[in-house]
Amino acid sequence: MTPGAPDVLVSDVERVFREEYGRAVAVLVRRFGDIDVAEEAVQEAFVAAVRRWPSDGMPPSPAGWIIATAGNRAVDRHRREASREDRHAQAALLHTPDEPAEEGAVRDDRLRLLFTCCHPALAPAARVALTLRLLGGLTTAEIARAFLVPEATMAQRLVRAKGKIRDARIPYRVPGEADLPARLGAVLTVVYLVFNEGHTASSGDRLGRADLCAEAIRLGRLLVELMPDEPEVTGLLALMLLVESRRTARTGQDGGLVLLADQDRGRWDRGLVAEGQALVRACLRRGRPGPYQIQAAINAVHGDAPDAAATDWRQILRLYDLLLTFDPSPVVALNRAVAVAEVEGPRAALALVDALDLDRYHLRHAVRADLLRRLGRDAEAARAYEAAMARTANASEQAFLHDRHRALTRPGEAEPGGPEFGASEPDEIGAGETEPE
Repeated sequence: MTPGAPDVLVSDVERVFREEYGRAVAVLVRRFGDIDVAEEAVQEAFVAAVRRWPSDGMPPSPAGWIIATAGNRAVDRHRREASREDRHAQAALLHTPDEPAEEGAVRDDRLRLLFTCCHPALAPAARVALTLRLLGGLTTAEIARAFLVPEATMAQRLVRAKGKIRDARIPYRVPGEADLPARLGAVLTVVYLVFNEGHTASSGDRLGRADLCAEAIRLGRLLVELMPDEPEVTGLLALMLLVESRRTARTGQDGGLVLLADQDRGRWDRGLVAEGQALVRACLRRGRPGPYQIQAAINAVHGDAPDAAATDWRQILRLYDLLLTFDPSPVVALNRAVAVAEVEGPRAALALVDALDLDRYHLRHAVRADLLRRLGRDAEAARAYEAAMARTANASEQAFLHDRHRALTRPGEAEPGGPEFGASEPDEIGAGETEPE
């Protein structure tokens, strides 16, 4: 074994976990019909991988190894827990080689699990939390920070949600065509919030998690395939593609956060921009606006501008005015205030921000700090930056805020510039119809 090889392999296990946890859980839920059994078995499989892969090497199909190992662990657990009379029946159930083909337009384990997590019998916030846990592999602590609630509260919420699925015998399938519209809103919200967690992680050393964004976009494409005539489905996919197009430009060479105004637009993925804008135009032709379509249109306006100075902020402000009629949430109002600052000036925007009840939301304090800085009220701006730093667990955001704070308290060491957080970035977790319980 070469020095340092185990560390590399542990990082490989972590990468496989991020990329394949949701798929593995979904496969085992389909097979065993029990979320707790699936989660525990997959977690045990990854623990086994940490022990074995450093010495045995990475298997040819890491995801297949995890799913097979987890399946064996689940079978062993059923055998241990089954009574003697039940063992033959359990064995027959667990080793059924072929399952009947599922009817419906989409045959995908993760999409089935997504609709299960978004069943109307579950509370809206529980749907999002459960999806982030089961499909995204986030820890309870990470989800709690995303929802701005204590970890113990989130743990209880997850236990209750899984218990509800079990006790109510909620089916593990994509609903029939007649039931899809009623289930759509919750599913779109969940996909969007998974994307938001990937766009800006609630904690950790990295600004975002590309794997979660990729998973959300994959699910978005499947939903468009399933419901091509629903403009909000198309709007959500357009929104995610337009935001994702800026991923590589959002961080500098040192991994630090780069604001929209300072990004090198030559690094934007023009293929994603073009695809997203085409979807926005398709939505406009339908004439049935909704919040995801409007947010996509806001990001399309940014995509039209060759540089930050050319941004049509008046059009963006009009779109935020329309968005507020669909989603009058304080987070949308905060994003609108950023546009107001560009059109009417920081003083008008500050009055709007000060009226918002978002004390626990770090971006509210970050936006407020930038507005105060632009008004020359440096001492107040420094305190607002301190409040923002205290309310985010994302290391990249903390480093950015620290630099802005230092520029005020130690003049000459750093030069602030450009609109602060919130300028056209996607609404963070907590917005709209999924406010914490």
